[in-house]
Amino acid sequence: MMKRLAWCAVAALATLAGTAFAQPKSAADGIAEYRKMLEDGNPADLFEAKGEDLWKQKRGPKSVSLEACDLGKGPGVVKGAFVELPRWFADTGRVQDLEDRLVTCMATLQGFDPKAIAGTAFGRGEMANVTALATWVAASSRGMKFNLPVAHSEERRFYELGKRAFYFRGGPMDFSCASCHGEDDKRIRLQDLPNLTKNPGDGIGFAAWPAYRVSNGQMWSMQLRLNDCFRQQRFPYPGFASDVTIALGSYMGVNAKGAQSIAPAIKR
Repeated sequence: MMKRLAWCAVAALATLAGTAFAQPKSAADGIAEYRKMLEDGNPADLFEAKGEDLWKQKRGPKSVSLEACDLGKGPGVVKGAFVELPRWFADTGRVQDLEDRLVTCMATLQGFDPKAIAGTAFGRGEMANVTALATWVAASSRGMKFNLPVAHSEERRFYELGKRAFYFRGGPMDFSCASCHGEDDKRIRLQDLPNLTKNPGDGIGFAAWPAYRVSNGQMWSMQLRLNDCFRQQRFPYPGFASDVTIALGSYMGVNAKGAQSIAPAIKR
């Protein structure tokens, strides 16, 4: 018995010693663990379900569903569309991101007023429905790799416009997107900041939005994420689906080629 107790004491001391000399976790490791714990109960699932229901519902002045909406891969094809947006659409003559394209379909198929939707605050009215739809469309490509098309001259032009916007400095803080996301190993508020001038890796940066923000209990689309970046730069908010936000999406999306999408993700 005494020998067994001695061995137990040695084992306990070894455990304590190992704990005492263990390397402390980094803030990034702590945040990663926090997100992992929340993943199984990601409230984005509720928005995803709502978006699928909205896609199939007959709505709007024309009482039609969105099942004939062309997101770039043909009418009604959802899987794989998200990881190829923004892209050029011949019917509108524009490069469009997911949210802008959804509003186009809501206007042409269902009869909604696109200007009224664009003028609605995020999280309200039909704009909330656009976010739910975008969440479902994104989820339909979860695990797929980004491969934005660049064959059309406008797609290449928007990439270059996005690059210029990414590096443009201004406002009272003299900030640009690159101030936070233009170098490796930068961080703010205990959180690592991905370098978005290149492929940051699977599920990072562009490959993680739309995402549910735990800190404010809201589902954030990429358009809202970009709007908040402009707020932090102390710039005026850009208009919904403006050229600058779509161009920034083109720049980040092309740079993310090969990265695996985890959207809709969960953020702190």
